[in-house]
Amino acid sequence: MAMWDRIKDQAKGLQQQAQGMRGAGGQGGHGGHGGHGRPGGGSAGGSKAQLVNTLKSQLTSLKTELKSGAYRDASMAMCALVAAADGNVDPAERQHVESLVLHNDVLQNFPPEQLRQRFNKHVDQLAFNFQQGKAEALQEIAKAAKKPTEARAVVQTGFVVAGADGYIAPAEEQVLREACSVLGLPAQEFGL
Repeated sequence: MAMWDRIKDQAKGLQQQAQGMRGAGGQGGHGGHGGHGRPGGGSAGGSKAQLVNTLKSQLTSLKTELKSGAYRDASMAMCALVAAADGNVDPAERQHVESLVLHNDVLQNFPPEQLRQRFNKHVDQLAFNFQQGKAEALQEIAKAAKKPTEARAVVQTGFVVAGADGYIAPAEEQVLREACSVLGLPAQEFGL
């Protein structure tokens, strides 16, 4: 779909921008996993998979810069919002997202128990009172706004988690838009 192509192009641009900022560090050609070309042909599912891979690659290239507590906490709030985006906290989805969090290359900068604790705290709040839990999660996400690289990485982390199953539901898109809003990022930057 055209939206996925826009998001993919945006992600590539952000990745190139990040690599340009890090260029002096001598890490050159960190191009990705063979899916570096244009989306030629393929199905919409292929474009989504490429997008998720592009965002994962971009986040991995920023791993050394994403070590702050603000990024950790905002990312866990973002992941909890994605898991509960439809207002329902399904135990299987909760476990799936927790597994994605604990195995995410960038989030391995942090002790797994810290990630699990923060993620589950937000999911529990969302399950108890969705609107209040959502407001608290968005407040946590907003704390990452001070550093644009971290703010974008929080949204990208949300996209990677939301798109892990090859599909980003409308409710997930909505919470990603709201995260962009509290972070002061234009949702259009992410094709939303």
